[in-house]
Amino acid sequence: MFDFLRDFLLQYGAIGTLLWMLLKVLVIAVPVIVAVAFYTLFERKVIGWMHVRRGPVYVGQLIPGLGLIQAFADVFKMLFKELIIPANASPLLYRLAPLIALAPALAAWALIPFGPGDHGPTVLANVNAGILALLALTSMGVYGIILGGWASNSKYAILGALRSAAQVISYEIAMGFALVGVLVAAGSMNLTDIVQAQAGDLGIGEWFVWPLLPLFLVYFISGVAETNRAPFDVAEGESEIVAGFHVEYSGSAFAIFFLAEYANMILVSFLASLLFLGGWLSPFPTTWGLLGVGGWWWLFAKALFFAFSFIWFRASFPRYRYDQIMRLGWKVFIPITIVWIFVTAVAAYNNWFVLGA
Repeated sequence: MFDFLRDFLLQYGAIGTLLWMLLKVLVIAVPVIVAVAFYTLFERKVIGWMHVRRGPVYVGQLIPGLGLIQAFADVFKMLFKELIIPANASPLLYRLAPLIALAPALAAWALIPFGPGDHGPTVLANVNAGILALLALTSMGVYGIILGGWASNSKYAILGALRSAAQVISYEIAMGFALVGVLVAAGSMNLTDIVQAQAGDLGIGEWFVWPLLPLFLVYFISGVAETNRAPFDVAEGESEIVAGFHVEYSGSAFAIFFLAEYANMILVSFLASLLFLGGWLSPFPTTWGLLGVGGWWWLFAKALFFAFSFIWFRASFPRYRYDQIMRLGWKVFIPITIVWIFVTAVAAYNNWFVLGA
């Protein structure tokens, strides 16, 4: 169907090409937004079970006791609430900050390959420098946080923004170094090529998570810190600074900040699956018949595990102090990644990795 629609639109020249691109953007962006809605419901239910309580149960009786419409009820509530702008705030930047945070969070999904296809990988933009583009896009979200805190003209908001900016920038370095080890092992910055470099007859034994285990742990923990999630949520520490950089936000603007944070959490989950766990490749050997056949379902199953881990951490660990977070990023993670990049380079030079397999 998509091939027919593509050929139909492309025959109308530049306008058809633009419409085709817009259609592909919607095909990715709309499911991401819906996934965020259900992810919030999933989080509330899982934390409820971990706290030995039920979580949302009343809104939505499609399946009694699950509250399936609760997430959408929350969205509609925030969209129809009034956006109250503080009297001394900067109106333009106050409105612009949530959009600056959201735009990179959604744009990064254009680079995510979801599986193999008949005409190449299922990806909106299969660029060769995919890792570099992802680092550039995800780094821009911090501007929305800083502007949101500053434009609110609130002491709590600016303190939360400064904490968050320092934390995000610090862990961006460790995350970048972890990705350097991946591209050295794969011999490419293209995400599809990185997945294909983990293909082989051994299935799970070919994945980068084993030779790059320290980099994998650094990457995922840095991803938790990058998204300001517990136990690294000092920027939003309710017991310390009320609610962080978005303390003065309400209504749709708060919903956009919320959407950007959860979209980034799901993005980190997909990237961890693609870079270290073989993406859409099956964990079983190819000799196992249908079990050894890769597909998008494997990628989604792996990403679901990492998405669950975000919730698991929140329900299990107390919040770190700010000095502990900075010490972990600068004095532990960065030295570990530098040492393991050297080890990975030596392994690649001696062909211990099957480059480009």
